[in-house]
Amino acid sequence: MEIRTLRYFLAVAREENMTRAAEQLHVSQPTLSKALRQLEDELEKKLFTRHSFSIRLTEEGMLLRNRAEDLVSMADRIQKEFVNLDDITGGDLYFGLAESYQISVLAREIHVFKKTYPGVRYHITSGDTEQVAEKLDRGLLDFAVLAGIPDHTKYESLRFPEPDVWGLVFPEDDLLAGKASIRPDDLPGLPLFCSEQSWESDIPRWAGEVMPRLRLEGSFRLSYNASLFAREHLGYLLTFDRLIDTSPGSGLVFRPLAPRLETDLYLIWKRYQTFSPIAERFLSQLRASFAGPDAI
Repeated sequence: MEIRTLRYFLAVAREENMTRAAEQLHVSQPTLSKALRQLEDELEKKLFTRHSFSIRLTEEGMLLRNRAEDLVSMADRIQKEFVNLDDITGGDLYFGLAESYQISVLAREIHVFKKTYPGVRYHITSGDTEQVAEKLDRGLLDFAVLAGIPDHTKYESLRFPEPDVWGLVFPEDDLLAGKASIRPDDLPGLPLFCSEQSWESDIPRWAGEVMPRLRLEGSFRLSYNASLFAREHLGYLLTFDRLIDTSPGSGLVFRPLAPRLETDLYLIWKRYQTFSPIAERFLSQLRASFAGPDAI
């Protein structure tokens, strides 16, 4: 199975049309059709269902698309790394980022880094901890930023300078807006929004014996999307401080949880990972910047 053939397959899967895919790839349609037939023969599976004016992926085709995207991305990344081995001013960095206002710390470090290495290019994937860790495990990222203590048997890590502070986001006209902070006993009976991961890990250690009385109305991977639902009075969002605009006029307010609930943020990478030269230099800068009694 060749990378070139996988690129052909992905183009057809994306365009859902053989003619358009062939034009995009700058190959003849017979060449493209032959390559895809050979791929199906090699895998002994039907990858497409062909209709009069379109092509659709079979279940086996959808599985291959997910795997092929990873393989092609990895091949592109390897090629870029070798091209940039002798480029001391640039290269590519790949990050997977969980949500936190402290991502601004990482952005500031990249800004400083680019002053020394102006040719550096960075690629950002956003998602929750589970999503970014999965991409890191598959070798698609140099670094991931996640909330919560990482598995130190799998990853090396640096802890960010400050923890994220939990609170509740809800409409400014709600009765709870009169409170300075939110306690577990304030929440039973209310429709709550939270990520599934935090609902299972962070919130129980705060709510304690009240946890069985709390109701998850909806789970969200991105707090911004959840805040739109909260603004429409559909529920109350449990999230980190400074992720959502709760300034006057926003229609929303933030109240910290009491007792105070915090989650540490970590930059992680795989143990025994071999970095590109530019990634190694960036990690050295971060180590120096994060150095202190709380650095790990």
